[in-house]
Amino acid sequence: QVQFVESGGGLVQPGGSLRLSCAASGFTFSLFAMTCYRQTPGKEREWVAGISGAGTSITYADSVKGRFTISRDNSKNTVYLQMNSLKPEDTAVYYCKIPSGPFSGRWGQGTQVTVYS
Repeated sequence: QVQFVESGGGLVQPGGSLRLSCAASGFTFSLFAMTCYRQTPGKEREWVAGISGAGTSITYADSVKGRFTISRDNSKNTVYLQMNSLKPEDTAVYYCKIPSGPFSGRWGQGTQVTVYS
């Protein structure tokens, strides 16, 4: 069964940093691209970043470019999102998922990030 377990969220002041982790299971992790999304109440989920299966192709939303870094460790079936220079508008629940294909409908429980001043 395909599962994602996000962790690493928390409370941080503006300008601070957090490192999110997403542990995946139930599929051959290295064969699939992964993406990170975030959602705030009342808004649709927003795509944040994507990384190819080998980690050689990476893309970011303009809103996080230069501040967030996505990476993966295929030996640990884990995706990481390093978030620096956090802003209040980064406050959201963060998720990871497979972007397309038969498992693309699976979501984890997410991890809450709150940037407060």
